[in-house]
Amino acid sequence: MPDTDKTSDDSVEQPSLFFPDAAAPVAGQKQEPVVVVPTITATSVLGACALPYQEYLRRTDHSAYTITCFLSDLRLLTEFLGRETPLRTITQDSLAGWLGHLRWDRATQPAPKTMARRATFLKNFFGWLAKEQALADDPSQRIVLTRPAPPLPELLFEDEIARLEQAAEADPRCQLLVMTLLATGLKKEELMAVALRHVDLSDPEEPALEVHFPGQAKRRRERRMALPAAWTDVFQRYVERYQPRERLFECTDRNLNYVLAAAVKRADLDKRVTLQLLRDIFAVRQLRAGVSMDELREKLGLSEEAWYEIAEKYRKLAFPA
Repeated sequence: MPDTDKTSDDSVEQPSLFFPDAAAPVAGQKQEPVVVVPTITATSVLGACALPYQEYLRRTDHSAYTITCFLSDLRLLTEFLGRETPLRTITQDSLAGWLGHLRWDRATQPAPKTMARRATFLKNFFGWLAKEQALADDPSQRIVLTRPAPPLPELLFEDEIARLEQAAEADPRCQLLVMTLLATGLKKEELMAVALRHVDLSDPEEPALEVHFPGQAKRRRERRMALPAAWTDVFQRYVERYQPRERLFECTDRNLNYVLAAAVKRADLDKRVTLQLLRDIFAVRQLRAGVSMDELREKLGLSEEAWYEIAEKYRKLAFPA
């Protein structure tokens, strides 16, 4: 939605893109923070869905970025089909026509990643309508539009992982890095954000660390990850040597890649080993140990939309045909 254009004290807020007929507030008048979300039924028009859909996204497992993108996609769909289009008249052909319009009829062709996201939006939006029983059937169910999948990474075999772990013992920072990623599967950004206060050693035999995030991401991605008992001793030796003050790793992620590369060289491994590969190994080990896909998604801190694209990768890595 556009920001308010305030050129003077007497200016007024511009109408909403989603609700252009809504009355603009009077300058200086106190506004009540109460918003009535309309009930959506099969006879509701597409233009009436923005506010309840936004509220659904806000209350569920969606980041601020995803909410912004999906609402933008809903605006484009509404412009294409028409604001007064009843939900019950929308078909799979209608949605396919919209995707084709976006792909071929506009001046700039969107990237495959953008088109894949818009297909994900359709499944999310119409899945929500079906879940709310506003629609008896989901017209997006057979919509398939994905970007070309990148090649699968070459994982380490268990004996190679053991060699890496042994090589990492030469440096407590490297050992802590490898042990933490193999035990938690944290993303690089999450790893770099772990604060010392998020390390729980109240029971040295069952150490754990907590992943925290500010704002709306907090609700979606916060989690507590268990660590092996041996992690406590490695952590204490690491702290004694490197003396971190606030964060677990107070160097750059590039430095951590150098630290990992040195261990890979000592282990005499000829495969490309990165922080992301250790996360992938964690995920594959979890699946092979019997963890469900839903449980793995939560452990990896991924939204439903991100998981939609990456789940098949982990399934293929864990259980190759």
